[in-house]
Amino acid sequence: MWNYRRYGDDSALLKKFGKYSLIIGIILTIIGVLAIVYPFYAALSTAAVVSWLMVLAGVMIGYFTYISDPRDWIGWLKALVLIVIGLLIIFYPISGVETVGMLFAIYLLFDGFASFVIGSTRKPAKGWWLWILNGVISIILSIIFIVSWPFVPEEMWLIGIYVGISLLVDGLVLIFLGAGAEKVAHEEKKED
Repeated sequence: MWNYRRYGDDSALLKKFGKYSLIIGIILTIIGVLAIVYPFYAALSTAAVVSWLMVLAGVMIGYFTYISDPRDWIGWLKALVLIVIGLLIIFYPISGVETVGMLFAIYLLFDGFASFVIGSTRKPAKGWWLWILNGVISIILSIIFIVSWPFVPEEMWLIGIYVGISLLVDGLVLIFLGAGAEKVAHEEKKED
């Protein structure tokens, strides 16, 4: 994942990876900064996206159950649960933000460990330490959120900050990787 070294000597793939890494990195960085500047709205937006995805997934599972086996009560139950939970988050966004916040804390924990793995596999390559730094930041944010969980309603803005920091760091890492891939692609093109 996110490793341009596996493209070897293919300068076209390196250039493509570099271009899209830069574009996505810049977008994630901008969204991350906006989330840090407007943390309350970022927290509500995160909950809103998750809730609508749950409602959509519930509708799709319900449709699939209807066309595949209308007697499958587990399929109907799953669809109902997804739709009800999604609607509850839509109509009670503060509780939804708390729930999404805990899920995000768990995601940050996994993201941190995944970043350590990526960093260790890239260790001799330039910029490997950025992955380790991303992992450390993700794990620290996760631990802070889990420890402060009882106080989340009063600290709801932290969720927006966490989302922002995570996106900002991921964006910066992608920008760095994109620039590195572009540089390697240009060096290989000069050698040809």
